Amino acid sequence: MRDLAQNKKSNEQNMKRKLITLATVCAVALTTISIAQAQDPASKGPRWRDHGKGNMLEHLTKAFNLTPDQQAKIQPILEQAKPQIVAIRQDARQKIKAIRDNARTQIRAVLTPDQQQKFDAFQKAREDMRKAREEMRDAAKQ
Repeated sequence: MRDLAQNKKSNEQNMKRKLITLATVCAVALTTISIAQAQDPASKGPRWRDHGKGNMLEHLTKAFNLTPDQQAKIQPILEQAKPQIVAIRQDARQKIKAIRDNARTQIRAVLTPDQQQKFDAFQKAREDMRKAREEMRDAAKQ
């Protein structure tokens, strides 16, 4: 009987370790995704437009040796696509944020009060870093 109780306790400890590991992995994954998304491509314009130091039309012109006539025809196509892409990215960012917030809430519910405090501190630090990056981007624009 004693072995059964010890085995049950050991299984519970293993389950707690697995849950903590899973929560940590999820938090790291969410952080990685958040950092990638925090670079806010809409504030810089679409990434497809920015190839190196030129824009998409310049890139296409160099890559395919476009004639001035072709450039004149392609420019309005790119200009028409730009606001659509920006809108889709904004919508995607909002959806990603909702999913991320939901995941964090679920993860937090699994944690012990001590782990929740650490998790909250981790989230606050991540948010502070995001704000600092945003401020640096804004300062660099001026």
